[in-house]
Amino acid sequence: MGASFRNIGEIQALAGCDRLTISPKLLDELDQQAGDLPQQLTASLNRITAEPALDEACFRWEMNEDEMAHDKLAEGIRKFMADQYQLETLLGELSRR
Repeated sequence: MGASFRNIGEIQALAGCDRLTISPKLLDELDQQAGDLPQQLTASLNRITAEPALDEACFRWEMNEDEMAHDKLAEGIRKFMADQYQLETLLGELSRR
């Protein structure tokens, strides 16, 4: 999942990705663009098999052992929630118009 974009060029380069999180500001910039957005990414037939995922207990242990990972995850969640609240406020304002 793509996230933390700094400009619309980064988003355009990932056209075709299944999931992206895009800030309202960059969504507005994309909305102002004229023309089509050609797909850049396609599913590969030669996928690499990923290692088995950690179970929850192992994940929690490893997160607690890595102070920076723990802190950055918490910071990221707080920032995504702040953006979520901002988006909900904007949508509420638009629906009242």
